[in-house]
Amino acid sequence: MFDPDPEIMPAAAAAKPPRKLSRAARRQQLIEATIEVLALKGYARMTLGEVARAAGLSHGLVNFHFESKEKLLTETLLFLAEEYRLNWTRVLEAAPDDPASQLDALLRADFNPAICTPPRLAAWCSFWGEAQARPIYQEECGSNDDRYIEVLEAICARLIAADASQLDARRVARVLRVTIEGVWLDLMTMNAPYDGDEGQGTVFTCAAAFFPKHFTGAGLVG
Repeated sequence: MFDPDPEIMPAAAAAKPPRKLSRAARRQQLIEATIEVLALKGYARMTLGEVARAAGLSHGLVNFHFESKEKLLTETLLFLAEEYRLNWTRVLEAAPDDPASQLDALLRADFNPAICTPPRLAAWCSFWGEAQARPIYQEECGSNDDRYIEVLEAICARLIAADASQLDARRVARVLRVTIEGVWLDLMTMNAPYDGDEGQGTVFTCAAAFFPKHFTGAGLVG
């Protein structure tokens, strides 16, 4: 019999969703509970029983929808990856077409409160630290990363051309990307040295170093 862990707060259960949900809605409920448990327990120590408790559901229902811990973790990873992709693509589509506005939108997207939350950051950290999750991610989601890099490089190239500078778009995009990733890693730590607003300011400071006509540490000029 599952012995509830008092550390696992049943946030998904507290919401008290309707007793009857569609299959897709129930799976989403379990994925959200998995993110909560990953944040507290990590990849290796997470159990289906803890996910069931966090969701306020039976262990059997978790098995019915996902069959195994491995399948649930894989689906959670794929969900997070798709959520991230949709976040930045939608933000970019809504931004003005000029390259400075597009870069501003893209950099802000990583600090959207909907995706830059302590549980989601901790869940990403759990997956990044687990070797067996990497090939799954690369096989299923690697093309998403390639597209992001391609778009970021293209925006940087347009800004460089507008400024008639001699910067290398590939390297500028790489520095911006690793700065974002580094800030996310900082925010993932248990005692984060700063909050998301400061993290976003750090990324904009990096952008301002390359494009001082267009950016300050607060974002887009003007």
